Amino acid sequence: MRFTPTAVDGAWIVDLEPHSDDRGMFARSFDAEEFAAHGLDAAVVQANLSFNHHAGTVRGLHRQVPPHAEGKLVRCIAGGIVDVAADVRPGSATYGRHVMVELTAANRRALFVPPYVAHGYQTLVADTEVMYQVSGPYAPGGEEGYRHDDPDLAIAWPLPVSTISAKDAGWPLLAERVDR
Repeated sequence: MRFTPTAVDGAWIVDLEPHSDDRGMFARSFDAEEFAAHGLDAAVVQANLSFNHHAGTVRGLHRQVPPHAEGKLVRCIAGGIVDVAADVRPGSATYGRHVMVELTAANRRALFVPPYVAHGYQTLVADTEVMYQVSGPYAPGGEEGYRHDDPDLAIAWPLPVSTISAKDAGWPLLAERVDR
């Protein structure tokens, strides 16, 4: 695997290093020792799958707040998405920055989103499936969300938003938060 740092501290692009022959291709998609060598939480306590019917669907932006650490390794296994990690960690050197990475079934790329960084994505095509490996258990009382269209985050989604949950559309703006 190749690890490429991003503009958000602790967020990494993870690319496969495929080995091909006449049968096809093989690549390691996760290795706890390689993750630990890059300072990433290698624990996997949960794996989640998300299916999306429509192109333009936005899920997120979500995160777990302290002490509910939840790092994510996100990979698109059917279709395509733009995946976003937005640094909303108070005191972080990269606070307010975000990174957007195209993840598709064809490019087999993944994005590691560190704990306490907000995460969301938009589907680029219909019938898109996304797989997450998560380092901590989901804690409903520790969930926090951020608006996909928050002007302070300035995320330029590539498609008009076709589908979004009422919950995700209703999160407060950064400027409205008292915990900034």
